[in-house]
Amino acid sequence: MVNSVINEVNEKAKIIEEVVDKLVSNYCKPLDDFMVMIREVLDDKANPPTDEELESMALKLPNLLYFTGEAVESLGIKGDIAEQVKMDLYHSIHLSTSGTMADKHAMAEQGTQSQQLVKISYERAYKKIKLRMEAGYEMLASVKKVLSRRLLELQLTFQSHGGKTYE
Repeated sequence: MVNSVINEVNEKAKIIEEVVDKLVSNYCKPLDDFMVMIREVLDDKANPPTDEELESMALKLPNLLYFTGEAVESLGIKGDIAEQVKMDLYHSIHLSTSGTMADKHAMAEQGTQSQQLVKISYERAYKKIKLRMEAGYEMLASVKKVLSRRLLELQLTFQSHGGKTYE
């Protein structure tokens, strides 16, 4: 009995995960690709990120986050509409079904399972994208801190040598 419930949950979860992954990929691909590039730069221990690479990250990340933020709001709208579609169908089934209130409720719940799964998919995709955006903002803050620290070190080096540069 428990195994059959677990199998049913896994089956439904697989469907939702596929839909969520597709939605997230559609909305986050540019941000995901850029974060992968950043990871590759950071993983190269032999060559720490150059100032130019960090500056590029500091400029491109806000742009990618801007468009991802716009997309996530579009996804939020679709999630709201999915909820409305589900509720419209729920009420329609509830009104057209005869029997006790419990019977009507049960029929309406059963009749809106697909709409509920769509609603859940949009909600989960929205949350996943928001988490990725938060990670992007954290990365941006880290890049800015490293750039600031490098600039400060350069200024201190310059000042400690009496303002003279080495040639």
